[in-house]
Amino acid sequence: MFVIYRKKQLLLFFIVVIGLFASICSIGRYVAYQQVFKPIYQGNNAKKWVAFTVNVDWGEEYLDEMLKIFAKNRIKATFFITGRWAEANPDYVRKIANGGHEIGNHGYSHPHVNNLTLSENIEEINKTSDIILKIIKRRTKLYAPPFGEFNDTVLKAAHQTNHKTVLWTVDTIDWQKPDPAVITSRVLENVHNGAIILMHPTSQVNQALPDIFRGLSEQGYQMVPLENLITD
Repeated sequence: MFVIYRKKQLLLFFIVVIGLFASICSIGRYVAYQQVFKPIYQGNNAKKWVAFTVNVDWGEEYLDEMLKIFAKNRIKATFFITGRWAEANPDYVRKIANGGHEIGNHGYSHPHVNNLTLSENIEEINKTSDIILKIIKRRTKLYAPPFGEFNDTVLKAAHQTNHKTVLWTVDTIDWQKPDPAVITSRVLENVHNGAIILMHPTSQVNQALPDIFRGLSEQGYQMVPLENLITD
C-alpha cells in the first residue's frame, strides 16, 4: 500500500511539474510576442520629434489639398492604405508616393482583425502589399491594423509578412468631423516626444494642419518621417 501511495504521489508531482512547465512556456510565448513583436506606439522619447500617419480607406476627395499642405510645409507623412482603396485609386497611391511620403499597409478590406485567423490576417496584409507593389514598385514594410486592433495572432501575421505593427499615441479622432480647432487642440495639448499623430483625409484636418504645424514648431518639435522616428 505504501509503494502504491508513493507512486501516486510521484505521478501527481510530475503532473503538477508538467502543468507548471506548460504554463511557463505559454507565458513565455505571450511575453515574447508582446515584447519582441509588440506594436510601435511612439519613437524615441529623448528627442523632440513627432511623425504623422494618415489612415486611408476613404476621403480621396480631400487628398489633393492635404498633399499640397504637406508639400508647402516640407513635411513627410506615412499613409497607411487599404488594398481595396489602392485598387480603386492607383493614381492617388502614385501621387502620394511621388510626394515622398511612405506608403504603409492598412490591410485589404478594413476588417476587425482580432476576429480573423492567422491565415486570414496574412492574406489581408499580403494582398495589400502585392497591390501596392504593382502600383509603385515597392512593398510595404509598416502595418497599421484597422481600428487599432491587435492580438497575438495579428502580431504574428505582421511578423510573418515582414511588417512592423504601428499604432499611435495622439489621435485626432477626426473621423467624427469636429471643428478644426478641436483637432488642433487634441494634437497640441497631447503631443509629447516621439509622438505618432494619427489622422484621416478630411476637410477638417486640412483646415487644422497649418495651425498644427505652427503650434508644434512653436513648442520646439521637429516633424520627421515615421521611419526616422521609430528607427533613430
